[in-house]
Amino acid sequence: MEFFDPISYAVPFFIILMIAEGVALKLRGIDGYDVKDTFFSLAMGIGSLVAGVALGTSMSYAAHNWIYGYRLIENIPVNWWTIVVCFVLYDFAYYWKHRFGHEYRWFWASHVNHHSSQRYNLSTALRQTWTGTITFTFIFGLPIALIGFQPEMIFFVAAWNLLYQFWIHTELVDRMGPLEWIFNTPSHHRVHHATNPRYLDSNYAGTLIVWDRMFGTFSPEVAEDPPRYGIGKNLETNNLLIVAFHEWIAMVKDLKTARSLRDVFGYMFRTPGWTPDGSRMTTKKAKANWKRKQERLKAQEDELSTGEGDPAAKAVEPAE
Repeated sequence: MEFFDPISYAVPFFIILMIAEGVALKLRGIDGYDVKDTFFSLAMGIGSLVAGVALGTSMSYAAHNWIYGYRLIENIPVNWWTIVVCFVLYDFAYYWKHRFGHEYRWFWASHVNHHSSQRYNLSTALRQTWTGTITFTFIFGLPIALIGFQPEMIFFVAAWNLLYQFWIHTELVDRMGPLEWIFNTPSHHRVHHATNPRYLDSNYAGTLIVWDRMFGTFSPEVAEDPPRYGIGKNLETNNLLIVAFHEWIAMVKDLKTARSLRDVFGYMFRTPGWTPDGSRMTTKKAKANWKRKQERLKAQEDELSTGEGDPAAKAVEPAE
């Protein structure tokens, strides 16, 4: 079998589907697209392709090919079932790559670009990083080459995995019934892009949502709490370079204030928002605060339902 890049064939369909989505949203009276936001998404997508061609693909392929030289299984055949197995293995690796992209600042500095849009539409799917290569995120796929899968097959399934994720960046599709238990869907991925405290650090899946269910990172979309999109501190800029490199710039600024190697390590490799004195908000803190607030509200509701928290009810209680 001769492998090819499905994404290169899909580009015209990306454009057609974005236009169709924009029309559908307009017909529903929803302002789903913004000119500046869409421009940044498309520009980031083009820049990501250029960066990949210039450096990323060659470096990643060289690493995979080197590891493949030490493969544990010889002569894995190329057929439909080995491609499916390779796809599932890559999807598992993608889950961890994506999760690290949120939980560790070094990886987040690259991945944050994808979340910087305050809109959620098909163009957002194209808002990809320019700096994925320098963060060495391709290392997550290396164990698959070590098993014995050809680098060409790994790149092939990785492209299909990324292609799958295009269509889930939309608000036009609601729930999808039983498929929600197995596959990543627009509903699941809206949760992933949301900044609501309820949804933080959730739904890292590429194609199969089963990984999130297995590792405790799944969160369903709740109708009473519609997703709000963007990042902790949304960007208000017309500078494309700021959009592309803002987190790297912020990291350098933090490193200049570091007073020890511990600080240097923390600013680079601990959770985004980490500081030596703990003064900044992190996603874990935000989610924990939200959970405590929900627990207090639930306790108050329970008190009112039993009359214990109702002053009027207390007023009629007989004196002892």
